[in-house]
Formats: sequence, C-alpha cells, structure tokens
Amino acid sequence: MKDDVPNLKDFDQRLRDEAQEDLADLITEEPTSKTQIIAIYGKGGIGKSFTLANLSHMMAEQGKRVLLIGCDPKSDTTSLLFGGKACPTIIETSTKKSLAGEQVAIGDVCFKRGGVFAMELGGPEVGRGCGGRGIIHGFELLEKLGFHDWDFDYVLLDFLGDVVCGGFGLPIARDMAQKVILVASNDLQSLYVANNVCSAVEYFRKLGGNVGVAGLVVNKDDHSGEAQAFAEAVDIPVLASIPQDDDLRKKSANYQIVGTSDSQWGSLFAGLAEQVSAAPPVRPAPLDQDGLLDLFDGSDTGAGVTLEPATDEDMRGKNAVAKPSLEVIYDDA
Repeated sequence: MKDDVPNLKDFDQRLRDEAQEDLADLITEEPTSKTQIIAIYGKGGIGKSFTLANLSHMMAEQGKRVLLIGCDPKSDTTSLLFGGKACPTIIETSTKKSLAGEQVAIGDVCFKRGGVFAMELGGPEVGRGCGGRGIIHGFELLEKLGFHDWDFDYVLLDFLGDVVCGGFGLPIARDMAQKVILVASNDLQSLYVANNVCSAVEYFRKLGGNVGVAGLVVNKDDHSGEAQAFAEAVDIPVLASIPQDDDLRKKSANYQIVGTSDSQWGSLFAGLAEQVSAAPPVRPAPLDQDGLLDLFDGSDTGAGVTLEPATDEDMRGKNAVAKPSLEVIYDDA
C-alpha cells in the first residue's frame, strides 16, 4: 500500500520546477469557446457592482448576450440592475428547495432586465460558514443547472478582491475565466487589493495557468494619478476612468442605470464595453509593499518610518524581572 501513496517531497519539487518555467507573457490566440468569461475583482465598496451593472446593460444594448453573476457574499451585484430589489441567491434557494425535496430551476435564481441575465451565488449566514466555500458550492450548483451549455457572448463574474482564499480565487486557480479585470481608485487600500490579485494571477501562471489581467478600471477618479501609475508599474492598461462625479453618485444611490445610450454617460460605458471585449489578458508584474507605497506621497503613507525591534522586557511590562547576566566581564589589565 505504501507504494501507492504519492511522495509529497517529489510533488513539492515538481511544483517548484513548474514555477520556474518561463511561460508566454501574452495570450494572443482566440478563446477556445465563443463565450468570454471575465472575472472582475476589486476592494469591497470600490464600485464593482456599479461598474458591472452599467457595463452589462450597455453590452446588452449593443446586442450582446450577457450573463452577470454576483460572487460576493453580500449579494449586491444585481441590486442596481433590479432597482434595489434583492435577487434570490442560488445557495439560499437551493437550501430551501432541498429541504422541500425539490430541484432548483433556472427561473428560481436567474432574472433579466434590459437584456441582461443576472443571478447571485450568495453565501452562508453571518458566522455560519465560509464565504469562499460558498462560492465553490455555488458553482457546483451552476454546473448542475447546465452552465457549460448556456449560450452567452459574455459571462461577467463579480468577485470580492479583499479575501485571498481558494473560493474567491476560483476563476484564476482553475482557469475558469479567460481574463481578469480590476476595479480600483486612487487610494492605497484598493490598489493593495488590485496588486494582490495581480500576485495571484502571476502565481498561477507560474504553475501553468492561463488567466491574465486585461486591465484596470479606475472608479471615482479624482485625477490624482495613483491608479494610473499603478497600472503602468504592473504593466497593465487602463480600460476606462470613471470620474468622481456627483451626478453618478446620486444616480447610483437611486438605482438608476447610466450604462445606456440615453444617458450622458453612455459613451463612457460604450467605450469600456469595447475595451473589455478586445483587451487581451496579459501577465502582470505585481509590486512589493515598498513599490506600492512609492506610488503615493510619502507624507500620506508614513515614509521614513523604521521598524524598532521589541524586547522581552517590553513584552513583559510590569512583570519584567531583572535576571543576573551570565556574561563574563574581565577587568582591564
């Protein structure tokens, strides 16, 4: 029986060898399937749902068949699309149907508006499970519903970028998507998240993966330039810059779609739709922490701070007890 057990040391070495392979920096061939599956990542609250709802609406208006899937446990990806109404999630619906001895049907979890088909994977109740595991379970249910047989031009996956785990990294780790799009603004935390996603893409490329980053969407752009500098530093294009504008803020808060030709913002999202469609997936060059901090004014990021090592006495505080030294001290001759 021992001969049948894989040698973990050999497996570990194989992974290390694979990680040293010099893979192609750019995927230039056409996707193997007609459908472009695109994973969108960004920090929570950065505006992914706003961007995706309007992008998907514009794509549908242009005659494309679009499926928008919310993969965030908050289940708020489709809220703008449906005027603020909550969309029943796949995981919650599946649980209820299973308890009733019934099967989930497409009409139970997938809804449409303005030509866009949309659904939410959902997640576990607060404190009762792992959000990443919920994502994996949600995609297992999608496969049972016939995901691989569906006919769409684009499938847009809205993923939370803050969490680094197998569930949220699923499209990258398993080559489920052809490319990744990042959403960030000119602040350190959102660019930190974007850089983490670039690191994940690079890691799996070294292990033989094929997913690349198509580019960055700058949301709430105040023209300070840090997001553009980040994109240049990691060698990815800026697909669009959505301005920090009071009209956009109000319309988003009131669940109004601006990704339409009837809106003054229509041309912006039409251009983004074109970029998302055509941009090839490239291999990013993620930054280290110092490189990320260098994108910002040092007065804003604590430049010049040095790390002062703590001592055992520091940790013990008032409980610290002086101990006699064992060091031998010689008198001067």
